[in-house]
Amino acid sequence: MEFYENEMKLEFLSKSNNEAFARIAVAAFAAQLDPTIEELADIKTAVSESVTNSIIHGYEDCEGIITIECKIFGNTLNIDVSDSGIGIENIDIAKEPLYTTKPNLERSGMGFTIIESFMDEMKIESIVGLGTKVSMKKMIKREEVAHV
Repeated sequence: MEFYENEMKLEFLSKSNNEAFARIAVAAFAAQLDPTIEELADIKTAVSESVTNSIIHGYEDCEGIITIECKIFGNTLNIDVSDSGIGIENIDIAKEPLYTTKPNLERSGMGFTIIESFMDEMKIESIVGLGTKVSMKKMIKREEVAHV
């Protein structure tokens, strides 16, 4: 079992207005690592994309619970966003830029691509009918203070 310096777990309904709540909660937790504004924006964007995927794709026409778990180890923030929705049939296809199962909603199909580009690591686990978990890692680069 890994030892983390701090952790938090958050559960909420898959309502679209909870996406902003999720990103702010994770940003507030991440703040203890003293990230730059850019690092914080990356984290918030990745959480938004992942939560939105759970709301729109995971639960489609019903509501369910989305769980976010964050853990800090050293200067690394681990974020897991999981749902008990319909799951992803083919993760490799789902990760392709511009792929979307909801073109009628004007979805860009760039969610996983955005997460991959904004985070240092991303892993997707999914079982059809049981749900999906997106695991992300962000290393916070602490600025060295120049001594004069």
